[in-house]
Amino acid sequence: MEATHRQRRLRALIRKLNKERKRQAQKIDIICGDLISAHRACIQQLDTIGFAASFYEVLVGLTELSVLLYTAGRLFKNKIPDANFAFFVRREDNFELHMLENDRPIALDSEDLKSCFTAELVANICRSNRICTLEDMFAMGLQGNPVMFDRICAAAIPLQGRGSSPGFMLVCRNRKNRLTANELRSAVAVVPGLSRAIQSCRSQSHARG
Repeated sequence: MEATHRQRRLRALIRKLNKERKRQAQKIDIICGDLISAHRACIQQLDTIGFAASFYEVLVGLTELSVLLYTAGRLFKNKIPDANFAFFVRREDNFELHMLENDRPIALDSEDLKSCFTAELVANICRSNRICTLEDMFAMGLQGNPVMFDRICAAAIPLQGRGSSPGFMLVCRNRKNRLTANELRSAVAVVPGLSRAIQSCRSQSHARG
């Protein structure tokens, strides 16, 4: 009888130890998961910082707006592959479009794209101070051939710096290869510097004129 009692106590103790071991294993898994997530976030932050440093280094000294935006577009293309980049720059009550014409993964005609936007829409995107999706832009008044926009995903990033935004950058990619949050985060990281560079080009252009 006593032997049976000891066996029961031993089995209960083993069950208790197994439950405790499982709880400890779950805690270790959670800690390891947190460490891995923190490590990935740190790597992403370092990658963004590295991109921003090299981006600004290349843009230093550029004084022509068209050259500046072409160079910026090439740098963005290296960071966000298989994407199209267009810069909408405000000009008083109108705007001008700067677009990389070579090596465009998506067939977008600059004139067709420009006709989809109005000066009011460009101003509204700039004032939004946030990344605007295609749905956001349609809600603001984007017009154009639905077939053209149906096959792409796009994001408009206001070039917000000090004061009002001088324009925004439109990033487009095939809908099957959507833009990721990390890619957009890298682009947003250099927006303040790009905005200042655009304003500097404008000031020097006015001074020369």
